Amino acid sequence: MTQVGQDTLGTRSTMQVGDKEIAYYSLKKASEKLGDVSRLPFSMKVLLENLLRFEDGGFTVGQEHIQALVDWQNNPVTGNEIQYRPARVLLQDFTGVPCVVDLAAMRDAINKLGGDTSKINPLVPVNLVIDHSVMVDEFGHPRAAEENVEIEYQRNMERYDFLKWGSKSLNNFSAVPPGTGICHQVNLEYIAQSVWTSEDQDGNLVAYPDTCVGTDSHTTMVNGLGVLGWGVGGIEAEAAMLGQPVSMLIPEVVGFKFTGELKEGVTATDLVLTCTSMLRKHGVVGRFVEYYGPGLASLSLADRATLANMAPEYGATCGFFGIDDKTLDYLRLTGRDEAQIDLVEAYAKEQGFWIEPGAADPVFSSTLELDLSTVVPSLAGPKRPQDWVSLPDVDEVFNNDMEKVYKKTATRVPVEGKSFDIGDGDVVIAAITSCTNTSNPSVLVAAGLVAKKADELGLKPKPWVKTSLAPGSQVVTDYLNKAGLQQHLDNIGFNLVGYGCTTCIGNSGPLAEPISKAINENGLVASAVISGNRNFEGRVSPDVRANFLASPPLVVAYALKGTVVTDFVDTPIGTSKDGQDVYLRDIWPTNNEIAETMATCMDRAMFQARYADVYRGDTHWQSIHVTGSDTYSWRAGSTYVANPPYFEGMEMTPAPVSDIIEAKPLLILGDSITTDHISPAGSIKADSPAGVWLQEHQVAKADFNSYGARRGHHEVMMRGTFANIRIKNEMVPGIEGGMSRYGEQVGAVYDVAMKHKAEGTPMIVIAGKEYGTGSSRDWAAKGTNLLGVRVVIVESFERIHRSNLVGMGVLPLQFKAGQDRQTLGLTGDDSFTIRGVADLKPQQDVEVEVTRKDGSTFTFTALCRIDTANEVEYFMNGGILQYVLRKLAA
Repeated sequence: MTQVGQDTLGTRSTMQVGDKEIAYYSLKKASEKLGDVSRLPFSMKVLLENLLRFEDGGFTVGQEHIQALVDWQNNPVTGNEIQYRPARVLLQDFTGVPCVVDLAAMRDAINKLGGDTSKINPLVPVNLVIDHSVMVDEFGHPRAAEENVEIEYQRNMERYDFLKWGSKSLNNFSAVPPGTGICHQVNLEYIAQSVWTSEDQDGNLVAYPDTCVGTDSHTTMVNGLGVLGWGVGGIEAEAAMLGQPVSMLIPEVVGFKFTGELKEGVTATDLVLTCTSMLRKHGVVGRFVEYYGPGLASLSLADRATLANMAPEYGATCGFFGIDDKTLDYLRLTGRDEAQIDLVEAYAKEQGFWIEPGAADPVFSSTLELDLSTVVPSLAGPKRPQDWVSLPDVDEVFNNDMEKVYKKTATRVPVEGKSFDIGDGDVVIAAITSCTNTSNPSVLVAAGLVAKKADELGLKPKPWVKTSLAPGSQVVTDYLNKAGLQQHLDNIGFNLVGYGCTTCIGNSGPLAEPISKAINENGLVASAVISGNRNFEGRVSPDVRANFLASPPLVVAYALKGTVVTDFVDTPIGTSKDGQDVYLRDIWPTNNEIAETMATCMDRAMFQARYADVYRGDTHWQSIHVTGSDTYSWRAGSTYVANPPYFEGMEMTPAPVSDIIEAKPLLILGDSITTDHISPAGSIKADSPAGVWLQEHQVAKADFNSYGARRGHHEVMMRGTFANIRIKNEMVPGIEGGMSRYGEQVGAVYDVAMKHKAEGTPMIVIAGKEYGTGSSRDWAAKGTNLLGVRVVIVESFERIHRSNLVGMGVLPLQFKAGQDRQTLGLTGDDSFTIRGVADLKPQQDVEVEVTRKDGSTFTFTALCRIDTANEVEYFMNGGILQYVLRKLAA
């Protein structure tokens, strides 16, 4: 059932679609009273409809908010605060487990406060897709996927038991079992509807735009289907589940105009890497991006989804597309009901969400333009997704980095027990992975055709390359098999390893021990080429320092060549079985070959069959027997799931937030600190605080699993916060990894934080630009809070992490223009005092008093990045969950 507002503007209308009369909130009627809305960007029209539907006389949405959004066309800059309510929430298991943990903890807490546990239930549909836990332990053989699934269940049974409890105990909560696919691809192919419907309080069917927030930053992929969605932290998602609006400022919208068509041999991946670089340079953090122009007609829906997927990499909140015939064709192909497709068309045309060729361009805050015919084959790397490099220049970029960044000359070393050697720049991981590309049949078919041509010529990957294929849905396997391409992928090592995110999120599994040993003992700069969306240092594998993003067919080709140090276009990638040199051009498919193959290997029935019983799962999932209950019985001694301490000692009335007195720096960091650096991710080292704690709790090193798998346990996660192997704390120069300083004593960040905490000393984190870029990891904020950090001062924040910090009661401050940690000479020996914290207002100036080691003092002014009045309420309650809990308990 959907809650609707008072509709004081009288915009509620009805339309007949088939044999159903469906209510909706008319943008045409709104324009008659508030002014023309025809040139609002599509994404802003979605927000406008949302405000019309939930208008409640000003309690959360008033006519002034609606008018402000209409008037945005006259001055398209960031403006008034609005309260936005998404239709649904999407979770994946790494970020979903802590969400369910928090809901279970809130049920315990509301019970103690004398409230009703049934109030802690999602009020909107929530879909959790278990896709982040499978790892590439086995690869390159026919049973790899089957064996990886077995290992996955052995490692994660306790988590899966807990998630199944959630699916049986929480209303509106569904869990898609392991082995189904990646959440974003399942969302695109099955869950998303483009137009959502539900019954109102009176039993009438109401239609409205399909919208969602998700706990994974690549939730944006569904924007390609005309569904407004973006990533939020888990704590924001939980609030949305419990009926709280997402508090946001009316955003700027950057228009990206396409003209022309992609040339022969250019892939959707090449396009998205080009756009990512352009948009990062333009600057779109905190903004919406909307694609438009005549070039859209040449892009498939899957191409659009690829572009939308990478919004976190170019820094935007979302990358949105309107609805057209391509949308309807995709809904039909993927098995959506014909009545639903009719509704999407009728609603989109009636409400102005339909792309009309020749219509006047929308009003945008700023614009970019790209002639698609200028896009060339390319990669991104070796450290950031926005670092675009054309295919012929990859070797030059890597070799320059060898000299300037790594300060060494390329060497080759023998591999123990093997008949080959390896060297700097050798590709040790080649992975077709991640939602970005595996949702796009054109690039996967292209990869299969490259494999076919290579296989027929007798080419094999170099022996040091770990190869893997991890599609985003089971349908991919169906069409690759039907096209006869999977057997060729198998023959050159790209066997199926599972359906999940795998290598893109660091679940690449271990390299062969002799190769890992050769890399680490000789300081080699090994390389990975993956079809993913993230290539931050230390993410893909602890053994790999140079990571390149590439299209799936290029991943296959790089596995064959085995190195990034020599020219890829004009030198051979291998030798055929009859001794002839083989070049990339010899195995690259034509656009016609790709199109003809796709036409014969894909159909609607495949999607309908695969998604017919999507929540049933395999025999492993079916064998998990749990019963639902009002509260969860926490397992004593569990190292996977524990009741977190957020609500300990909580009372109905929040205590005033105390001033921050003589806080000590825990870390002083540089630019582009990602949530990979902050939040625990990847493998757990035995000698790390988390590893030591696990061993103290009788967990053998072989059973450590990953930080991601243990996100349901705060003791593990707080010990792994800021523990990234590549983080560089300026307080301990010359040391790489999660280390800090207590006086003159150097130790792990966690150990130093506990010493400060034991003395009652608050802590501060200081950093540069783009702090918190990357995945929407709520543990980056939760861990910061649990370590005892009260304030984070940086030059600029990435959107999701800033709001997560507020949601965990951590104060985000921003240096004023022209000032930073270096111009102010801030050091680890300084102390920081901030007064008046209990009286903070959105975006006010804050005085920070600094006391030097010698006792001298000075002050500087920072900007409070609590951006909205709602966020002030969250902060004063100690966090968004405490705010919601008190509200529900009352």
